[in-house]
Amino acid sequence: MLQHYSDQITHEGGLGEAAATGATIDGPINLLLVGIDERINNEAMGARSDSIIVAHVPATHDAVYLMSIPRDTRVRIPASKSTKYNGGTDKINAAFQFGYQNGGGRDNGLQLLAETVSGLAGGMKFNGAAIVNFDGFSGLVTALGGVHMCVDEKTTSIHVGWNTKTGKEGVPFNFNADGIPVSAKQNMKPQVYEVGCRDFQPWEALDYVRQRDMLANGDGDYGRQRHQQQFIKAMAKKATSAGVISNPLKVNEVLSSVGKAVSFYRGNVKLIDWIFTLKGIDPDKMVTLRTNNGTFSSKEINGQSFEILDQNALDLLKAFNTDTVDTFVAGHPDMIANDAATPATKK
Repeated sequence: MLQHYSDQITHEGGLGEAAATGATIDGPINLLLVGIDERINNEAMGARSDSIIVAHVPATHDAVYLMSIPRDTRVRIPASKSTKYNGGTDKINAAFQFGYQNGGGRDNGLQLLAETVSGLAGGMKFNGAAIVNFDGFSGLVTALGGVHMCVDEKTTSIHVGWNTKTGKEGVPFNFNADGIPVSAKQNMKPQVYEVGCRDFQPWEALDYVRQRDMLANGDGDYGRQRHQQQFIKAMAKKATSAGVISNPLKVNEVLSSVGKAVSFYRGNVKLIDWIFTLKGIDPDKMVTLRTNNGTFSSKEINGQSFEILDQNALDLLKAFNTDTVDTFVAGHPDMIANDAATPATKK
């Protein structure tokens, strides 16, 4: 099965100057995980990376640390000659678009983003990367049979609702030009996710992790980052459960869905080596970390609002580089994100 689906899942290149050298992952591993908003069959509309996660696996290969980089983080983006971008200072989610434009596509979008994150992190090198299309995750979560998640703050969907008179599904809010909800539509009741733990249907899980505008604690993109990290952990738990991994038919269905949801850039390492290297990581050993302690650190520059990484966040990236994350996190326990088993608190 692995041989059959390998070509669908894995890709070459994609990391440029940010790629780690060598064909081994025997030591510490850094991965770049990118969730994109892509206009399928409409390249002119471009694609932005609204979810950026740096994952670090220590040399012991027994844990993984996940750190999200806010989409509005102010960064220096290097030039991309092949896509006619001259370089400059912008929000980090624009890096993928500048590499994607003018025929660059996903490979060049990922490369420019990887080089941007590398510069932000003091020259971090990546052993691999993955581009995630959240729409594609619908099939994957369906193949898994749904996921069990805990809602840590009341979350109102701006995308899914029902007409109180007809019962038909629809979008419950009106939006301005920037895509921000400005008013509720008449007779529309939005989907609401109350605090608590339960099994999520695929459409519920995907809708929940997209929300950032109407979170009860007002933590916006930081809340969405936390929920997406929790979602990744929930999927890992379900995928490694006995009901999935011991069922060849289920494994086949899951692998088929992965190719539609994830494009994995494997560096110089074979997929089979990746799997056997990482197979010992229990989902309970996935540690989700809060960037900027989960609170806004905004600064307006020339009329545009940016997020600025605080010193702890920058030091955490350095710890990723030196494989000292466990020591750093032990000294900064407040950076460990809520695992959603208990309600989140306001900052």
